[in-house]
Parts: sequence; structure tokens; C-alpha cells
Amino acid sequence: MTEMLSMSNNAPLFVGMMLLKLAVVFGVTMGIVAYATWVERKVIGHMQTRLGPMRTGWHGLLQPIADGLKLFFKEDIIPTQASKVPFLLAPMMILIPALITIAVVPFGPDVTVKGFLVPLQITDLNIGVLYILAMAGLGVYGIVLAGWSSNSKYALLGGVRASAQMISYELAAGITIIAVFMLSETLSLREIVALQSGSVIDWYVFKQPLAFGLFLITGLAEINRTPFDMPEAESELVSGFCTEYSSMKYALFFMAEYANMIVIAAIAATLFLGGWSGPLPESLGVVNLLGKVFAIMFFFIWLRATLPRVRYDQLMQLGWKVLIPLALANLAVTGLVVVLQQ
Repeated sequence: MTEMLSMSNNAPLFVGMMLLKLAVVFGVTMGIVAYATWVERKVIGHMQTRLGPMRTGWHGLLQPIADGLKLFFKEDIIPTQASKVPFLLAPMMILIPALITIAVVPFGPDVTVKGFLVPLQITDLNIGVLYILAMAGLGVYGIVLAGWSSNSKYALLGGVRASAQMISYELAAGITIIAVFMLSETLSLREIVALQSGSVIDWYVFKQPLAFGLFLITGLAEINRTPFDMPEAESELVSGFCTEYSSMKYALFFMAEYANMIVIAAIAATLFLGGWSGPLPESLGVVNLLGKVFAIMFFFIWLRATLPRVRYDQLMQLGWKVLIPLALANLAVTGLVVVLQQ
């Protein structure tokens, strides 16, 4: 506490450290977003006995850059009957909540810079879990606005589907997370990681395996990933809520999807897999966290290459009749165990 107070007195250093952390986190996140598209195409290609991107750069490594340049210079079309302001704001309203959610994720142990203790985290909120749930709920506004403002039936159906889907699965995700902070007795992600830092056995995935599985499933549905990509079902809705978008606005939707995938993976790693702690030494905490995030993202990509898209009625039935009852049952059992232990 003394170190943090002394840093607050040294305002230029404090502001500089904060700006540096923001720049590093934003740059790394955008870099992962760009090359997650390349990894997904390569992994799915090899799983389906084909090569994936090969032409641009060695084994297609420059493909994300080529895609970005192509989308940047493509013609930007706005439908004449669209509601212009919400049509332009919708892509940013999806991407920004995903990026600001990363602010509460701890990336590693504290480091000392010029005698000051600097946490490897943009901000440590004592209600970090509630902050994540609040930010996760904002993304649906962008999708609904994109579908409504396009003045297209296909886009509107995609937006309506997305809103119903997110409400259904966000309930299950929220109930699942409650079981974790019932064990930790804190809403701070930093403290939750500290409680799991003793050894691998202390990770909450071993105490809450059902909650971990439920969180991964609800996370997939939250970010509209296969097999829950009903809001943009190409065989039914052309491209769903982003049908009328082009150029960089179209690219922002895909950037938001991969940014959300990073966020879900980082939150799952933090809540259930010890965050930056273990299996490597504490000094390599950032490597620990990134390794877990990449493993979960690979699992999401693997599912996309393996599972078909579910029907919409199956999607809603799974959310309301299976996942929510399971999450409530897990919550009740967790509460009983906590009371008995006390």
C-alpha cells in the first residue's frame, strides 16, 4: 500500500506506467486478434486435410496483413434506407466492450520499477467479476443495433437471434461464476488468482469441473462461435446482423469476435486455471497466462472444425432447460459444501 501511495505522489511516473500498460495490452491483443484468423484457417485446414493460407508470406504468415489492407481499401457502402448513426456506431459498440473487459485481467505478478511496485494489470477492481459481467452484456446492443439499423430482414433476424441467445446464455454464465467467488469469497480477479497460486491442485477447475465446462459452453454461445453461430447463419440469413456491412466496418465485427474469444479464454484461465500462476515459475507469469489462453482458443477452433451448427430451437432448449438448471444445481451444491466446511 505504501508503494502505491508513493507512486501516486509521483504522478508522471504513474501516468507513464499506465499508458505503457495500456499500449502493450492493446498492441498484444490486436496482434493476437490478427493472427488468430491465420491460426484458425491453418488449424481447420489441416484438420480437414488441406493446407489453409499459403500464398502470402511463408506458409501464409502475411495473410492477416493482406486481409487488413484489402478490407481497408474496399468500397464502404451504406444502404440508402439504413439509419446512418446507429449503423456506423454498431461495429464499435461490439468491439469496445471486448477490449475494455481485458482491463481487469491480471497478466502476471507485481514487478518493481525504480523502487515502485507495479501490478501487471491495468486496474484491480474489488468488483472485477461484476465488471466483466456488465461489460459482457453491452456487446448485444451493438449486434441488435447493427441488425435493426441495416433495414434488412436478414440482418434484423440475426440481431433478434443474438439478443435472445445472449440473454439465455448470459444467465447460465453468471450463475456459473457465482460458484467461483463463493469459494474465493472475493470478486477481485487478482485475489482469485492468488488463492490458486499454491499449486496446480489449488486451481478451481478441480473444485468446480462442472462450472468450468458450463462456462466454456456459455462463452462459446456468448461470442456466437460454432456450433452456436445462429445470428450469422449463412445458410439461412446470408450473413446475419452484418449482412449490409462492408470494408473496415465489416472487419470490426470479426475483430470483435476474436477479441471476445481472447477475453473468454483469459477469464476462464483466470477463474479456473490459476491465471498467471503455474506451471512455469512465477517470473514467467505472462507466459503461463498466454499459454492457457492459447490452449482454450485452440479448443474453440477445434470445435469449429468438428461440430455442425445446431438448430435454433436446440440452441434455446440447451440454454434454458439444460445449462441453467445445471448451473443452479452446481451453485446449490457449492453453497452446501461451503456451509459444511465452515
